[in-house]
Amino acid sequence: MDAATEAPNFAELRAAMVREQLMARNITDQRVLDAMGRLERERFVPEAYQAHAYADCPLPIGEGQTISQPYIVAYMLQLLALRGTERVLEIGTGSGYQTALLCLLAAEVVSIERLATLSAQAAERLAALRFTNFHLIVGDGWLGAPQFAPYQAITVGAAAPCIPTPLVAQLAEGGRLVIPVRSHTNPEEQTLVYVQRTRWRLRTKKLCGVRFVPLISERAAGTQNN
Repeated sequence: MDAATEAPNFAELRAAMVREQLMARNITDQRVLDAMGRLERERFVPEAYQAHAYADCPLPIGEGQTISQPYIVAYMLQLLALRGTERVLEIGTGSGYQTALLCLLAAEVVSIERLATLSAQAAERLAALRFTNFHLIVGDGWLGAPQFAPYQAITVGAAAPCIPTPLVAQLAEGGRLVIPVRSHTNPEEQTLVYVQRTRWRLRTKKLCGVRFVPLISERAAGTQNN
């Protein structure tokens, strides 16, 4: 095999991703760095894109969906501040990449995907990697999964028109929610929002501009941005 057709060295690419895309951008949670340095991201993208699995950009995974840029995945995971004992809800299973990272970082993961094809593919990947601490659900992410609540952390991988009330209701006291929210004046404008539920109130903080696929839900129709 000549150099032009030689297979990528995924281990080296993965280490470079952690060093150059994550650590260089102030991802400091060692558990997140270790998990992303361990998990084989190339397993979660279509074969045609595997050579680009560690690129600093989102990649298509089919059904009009994407696997998020490694940095934004790491940033959102760091915001959740997982220590390994939590039950986590993920909205948007997608390829299953973040689901697998959550399996490494938390005690139990519940993940909802509206597209049955993607959910089935993610289940196969997670089983092949011998993860067992997850539940995959095909359904409406806006509604969450109250049968497994409360959650110490919730992460949403699609942009909502506002913070879904059902998700807030499913947060445990002290629980954290990280979600991209669309502007009601400009749907192309999205902001990553951090929410923490305390005994007396919700603490909400706008963080940075992001770009995600929209959160599709009949229940979200007609809602306004908070």
